[in-house]
Amino acid sequence: MAAPQYVRVDQESHGQRIDNFLLRFVKGVPRSHVYRVLRRGEVRVNKGRVKASQRLCEGDMVRIPPMRMSQSAPASRAPQGQLARLDGAVLHEDARLLVLDKPAGMAVHGGSGLSYGLIEALRQLRPGCELELVHRLDRETSGCLVISKRRSALRELHRIIREGAMRKRYLALMIGELPQPEMLVDVALKKNVLRGGERLVTVDQAEGKASRTRFRRLTRFVHHGQPITLVEAELITGRTHQIRVHAAHLGAPLAGDPKYGDGALNRALKDVGLTRLFLHASALSFRLDDMTQALRVESSLPDELQRVLDALEALK
Repeated sequence: MAAPQYVRVDQESHGQRIDNFLLRFVKGVPRSHVYRVLRRGEVRVNKGRVKASQRLCEGDMVRIPPMRMSQSAPASRAPQGQLARLDGAVLHEDARLLVLDKPAGMAVHGGSGLSYGLIEALRQLRPGCELELVHRLDRETSGCLVISKRRSALRELHRIIREGAMRKRYLALMIGELPQPEMLVDVALKKNVLRGGERLVTVDQAEGKASRTRFRRLTRFVHHGQPITLVEAELITGRTHQIRVHAAHLGAPLAGDPKYGDGALNRALKDVGLTRLFLHASALSFRLDDMTQALRVESSLPDELQRVLDALEALK
């Protein structure tokens, strides 16, 4: 493109994030470059600067700056083994959406040095389908992830999330005690982006966004004298790294968490087979307008995490 492009947001794009909207119009431009021009303020909505997470409204005018198409090798494609794994990970599918059992270690989208992520691999697996991420999971988190197949479903699902009507539950292993059998953590969180692009979330009651997690104690263990607690965590809000930061705020960080956890304690848990973050999106439920009853989808704990629990149980 030699000059800025101006695009008016139509009804089908109402509610879509600006970053996803842009990627439809700049095929061949690296995702990292799209985020770079967003950070620089070169993309404007109604003449104002926007963040990548901003959602568009019908009638908005989007200014898309000239962007150089990639002249390098074609974008990397997911290997067949990865595609087969995703193809077998569908927990639920209907005409409007699908729910995947996301594997740990796979980012939900490419960028930041990754040539592809789950959504790019899924589009490769199903060419021609209008697939969009409804929400996100951290790279090392496994479990239920919702993908829309129609723009109308994406808008409705985003509304459901904004209204707090999508229930999301996780299984997590905390290094420490949960002080009470059930606790509501209501602590504001602020997302910070470091110079290298890494995200770091901190507790900030003054400038942070309201964040609430309900923890329920399931099982207690002891490992080398250290209490370990298996909990169910229910997200009431859905902030970045919310469960991880709230657990650390309680003084009981998640097992295997390299960012907010305890390195020495994480290393000690390797003798029971822990090699990843112990956080799994185990269940979610919601109801679209055309559903007669709520859809509930569950994902079993991955084998590598179940083996950790079995090893801890054997130490009792």
